[in-house]
Amino acid sequence: MENVKKINDELTVAGQITPEQLQQASQEGLKSVFNLRSPTEETFWSDEQQQAESLGLHYFHLPVAKIEELTEELTTKVLATIDEIPKPALVHCAAALRAGAMALMYVATRQGMSPEQAFEQAERIGFDCSAHPQAKEFFKNYVEKYSQMQAR
Repeated sequence: MENVKKINDELTVAGQITPEQLQQASQEGLKSVFNLRSPTEETFWSDEQQQAESLGLHYFHLPVAKIEELTEELTTKVLATIDEIPKPALVHCAAALRAGAMALMYVATRQGMSPEQAFEQAERIGFDCSAHPQAKEFFKNYVEKYSQMQAR
């Protein structure tokens, strides 16, 4: 699939997917689609859920407006949803930025990675974390706080 990055064996991220990519995801054995787009975004695909379910995919939708407006509460909710969805899963948004950040925060928090290790993995996959300094700072703080809570 185009515009797709495999994070690990459980998570793949993408920008806005097409009906053809949805079918390809199903054929490649993915079990779920998790859409982070807001219905108010331009080119939001309104019947994506019906299309996904018709292909036998589980569908989840939790809007994340902008990467710069992430909150700890919303991030925790998204990561908890990723915990629960059948995997392997495709997480997507408009340009893979929100999906990539969420998937990488999920991996970092669930595997006990430091923010630096997570940023290294992001770069290996092809994400430029320095392009959004505010989002990078949020990511770093969230992962550090999660690690400290787990250490208690």
